[in-house]
Amino acid sequence: MRIELAVGDITTEQVDAIVNAANSSLLGGGGVDGAIHRKGGPAILEECRALRASRYGRGLPVGQAVATTAGRLPARWVIHTVGPVFSADVDRAPLLHSCYTACLTVADGLGAQSIAFPLISSGVYRWPKEDAVVQALTALEASPATVEVARLVLFDEPTYRVAERAWRSK
Repeated sequence: MRIELAVGDITTEQVDAIVNAANSSLLGGGGVDGAIHRKGGPAILEECRALRASRYGRGLPVGQAVATTAGRLPARWVIHTVGPVFSADVDRAPLLHSCYTACLTVADGLGAQSIAFPLISSGVYRWPKEDAVVQALTALEASPATVEVARLVLFDEPTYRVAERAWRSK
């Protein structure tokens, strides 16, 4: 798998699947989640509601992943995952790692050849950006997934620079 870093808006990525850093309700929210739901349109929310009514009545657990249509987005699918909230007292890195590996497993099941990830948990869930990048790259590099391209799409230039430093020092 080729791993790429990019700066941009994940909702405009020309890939088979984009990853949504969702909340457990799957019903939209702020940040990446809100942007994906707004730009993707009602088809995504409709499928998320169906998932809540069937398999995920209590919401999507942290570290797991599930796919829906991408609606009006250029991608074919949105893969939703719920990242852990950062804690200085409890090691939640395995849960963050699981977000990436679970998304790749779902992508493989869909036959996706390319996938774009946001930096999961690094926004309102307060995961330190540099460590979030290290966790993402470690998970992607270790994955046996057959996806050809995994792109980490970073929101702005400062975060991209943090990601470049973390990638070089890894």
